[in-house]
Amino acid sequence: MKVEKISELTTNRMSIYLRCLNELAAEGTKTVSSESLANRFHLNSAQIRKDLAYFGGFGVRGVGYYVEDLREHLMKILGLNKEHRVAIIGAGRLGTALTDYYGFSQTNFTVAALFDTDKEKIGQKVGAVKIFDIKDFAEVAKRDKIEVAVIAVPAQFAQGVLEQVTKAGIKAVMNFAPTPLLVQGNVKLKTVDLTISLESLSYFLAHSNNTNGGSVKSNLIERRGKQLKKVEI
Repeated sequence: MKVEKISELTTNRMSIYLRCLNELAAEGTKTVSSESLANRFHLNSAQIRKDLAYFGGFGVRGVGYYVEDLREHLMKILGLNKEHRVAIIGAGRLGTALTDYYGFSQTNFTVAALFDTDKEKIGQKVGAVKIFDIKDFAEVAKRDKIEVAVIAVPAQFAQGVLEQVTKAGIKAVMNFAPTPLLVQGNVKLKTVDLTISLESLSYFLAHSNNTNGGSVKSNLIERRGKQLKKVEI
């Protein structure tokens, strides 16, 4: 089935549904309704049905969804029915931590290679993953069938790394460098910026209660009111 114009929010939710189904399957659950799925995992049943409807009719009237069948469908939809080999660029603390991330062992993503410019690191291993010279990226990526690149380098080097990996034919890139990157061609880039998330939380904390004179909006309204009162006098 050809599916068009599916938003990234929808695919993100499909990943969440799959995680929930994995948990149900591990418990031996055979069938589940959208309502039961929503209630247990704090989701929205109408949204579940709407999202799944984009990809076909998976439910059975009076039964709901067969957990194992739906899992297989979602894995195929998300492209998780085959292995995806990952290269991490940057063998610093973040890059090595990502290499050792236990979650990869539970997915179809395999970290196949690490890359760095530090001569002392090149040739060493993090677990079973060897560190290569970034200059050899194109050669190693082709040989080891790398599909996904993860950028874990300082911000000032990230754009150059992105251009290097995309020039080597990589179409999927995850960026952990705290800087916006310019993508060219048919490349999917996802940036994970911890600082932005923390600053969003900071905004919530700053405006969640009316301490110290209230919110910015209420302070503006109060000052505007005082100005109008002075004019009237």
